[in-house]
Amino acid sequence: QVQLVESGGGLVQPGGSLRLSCAASRSIFSVYAMGWYRQAAGKQRELVARFTGAGRTDYADSVKGRFTISRDNAKNTVYLQMNSLRPEDTAVYYCNAVPTPHETYWGQGTQVTVSS
Repeated sequence: QVQLVESGGGLVQPGGSLRLSCAASRSIFSVYAMGWYRQAAGKQRELVARFTGAGRTDYADSVKGRFTISRDNAKNTVYLQMNSLRPEDTAVYYCNAVPTPHETYWGQGTQVTVSS
């Protein structure tokens, strides 16, 4: 099992920045995939950014150039730096870990609200 604890959400004005953190309860060095998803009110959950075991980093088109995913293997933590935030980025952001193709874990979510 993997427990994931997100932090860093909040209220920010358009154009502002936030950094989300996801601390995992065990090593993330060799996970199959790990990253961030979001779910806005009334919409389906969607991929924001993720690392894959193949060494690839994927971003949603809507966040490319504004968001950056990074990781600190020593701290078992994945980060999402979000810059130039827009009202349409408002959502609950979830951390996701896939240690193997047969397992997937989710954090409890953290609310990000972009509003003036």
